[in-house]
Amino acid sequence: MLQKQLFRLAHQLQCPEFNSMYDHVVKNQWNSYEAQKLDQEQKLRYMIKFSYEYVPYYHKLFKELGLRPEAIKTIEDLEKLPILNKEIIKKNWDDFKPRNLKSMQYYNWTTGGSTGTPLKYRLSKPNRFLGAALLYRGWGYAGYKPGDKKVFLAGTSLDVGSNPYIIKKIHEITRNLKKLSAFDMNELEMNNYVNVINSFKPKMIRGYASSINFLAKYIDENGLHIESPLFVSTTSEKLYPDMREKIINAFNCDVFDAYGLTDGGVGAYECHEHNGLHIDTERSIMEISSNDGEQINSGVGKILATNLGNFAMPFIRYDTGDLGDIIEDSCSCGRGSRLLKEVIGRDKELLITPDGKHVHGAAFYNNMISKFNDANSIVECQILQKNKDGIIFNMVCKDDFNKSQLDYIRGTIMKKNGWDVEFRFVDEIERTKAGKYKFIVNEVSL
Repeated sequence: MLQKQLFRLAHQLQCPEFNSMYDHVVKNQWNSYEAQKLDQEQKLRYMIKFSYEYVPYYHKLFKELGLRPEAIKTIEDLEKLPILNKEIIKKNWDDFKPRNLKSMQYYNWTTGGSTGTPLKYRLSKPNRFLGAALLYRGWGYAGYKPGDKKVFLAGTSLDVGSNPYIIKKIHEITRNLKKLSAFDMNELEMNNYVNVINSFKPKMIRGYASSINFLAKYIDENGLHIESPLFVSTTSEKLYPDMREKIINAFNCDVFDAYGLTDGGVGAYECHEHNGLHIDTERSIMEISSNDGEQINSGVGKILATNLGNFAMPFIRYDTGDLGDIIEDSCSCGRGSRLLKEVIGRDKELLITPDGKHVHGAAFYNNMISKFNDANSIVECQILQKNKDGIIFNMVCKDDFNKSQLDYIRGTIMKKNGWDVEFRFVDEIERTKAGKYKFIVNEVSL
């Protein structure tokens, strides 16, 4: 009880409105989507008016388009505006500075740069804490309560390993948290991680899907005992079905996937029904769109984000670089929000065949791994595409891996997709600067 009071107090000291924010979003999850949408559109109209009056880039954009702010009243009206991307923001950096910025409290932030193009941006303080309230609510779908013990296994994108030691310890104490690095997960480190989990006994373990999966495999293969948390929360990377199964078996608990971006302000979380990820509505508008910006109500498209509260640097129809599959079904859990069936991955995680067809890398990867007779002997695998004619499997394998099956896999891929296939056996697969492990690396222009 004392730790949970400290948790709330720490947030309240940094943001006096935090507790009321959290209580509001917890209550709001049960409102109908129609009610949530009305609230979104009210915030949207205010953000559009603010951007037109205070942000030079948007004032110029509206003038060029021949639009008044009053033209954007609904989510559907956003189609009247072009898609925003990182290149546009960088090119017009000075014009994204609001004229009243000096009156705001904000943070200077940087994206993880997993696409190779990290982006600097500003994040208003109230908006950041609203994001935290939504994060805790999303974990709450799995049973989390603010102040519960948790372990993070990740890199800099989840604020692991990015702060000085004293700041890290203060953060761990006030958040009832242990931070474990996703970098250099060797045998010694993983043994230490298991000991930390067993002694700390967290209610939840959160981290990169690949890192938790890697630890799960180590636990399983070495027959180690692990104190089961209430649940595991995966984020930042594609959670494949085989990974979910391995994590469930190793930790003896359920797995809940999540999606979120600080720059765009979008978030979505899985509940116990596992019908998809519930899309947050209080902080942002998430659109799924075609390449030309047309909104999609069902199916796969670009994930666009309009942050409804980041007045320090408004992003309207911001291309997150991710692809999502949105569905029209409602969830039997009773929450009113719309559902993402899944986050497909980044648009650079598509593969392209010699005849120009696009293949979802996530589905292809999962299908190919299942064809290996001794998939358990594959420690890690990454698919690399440097040209349209071929793909490369970078593989970290155990000594007992049976290479005789490679000809069959190569022939199957050649027959179905037309690619030449090369298998490379490597000692390790390089992580990104944020500690993420990329299953698909496409260097071909789509």
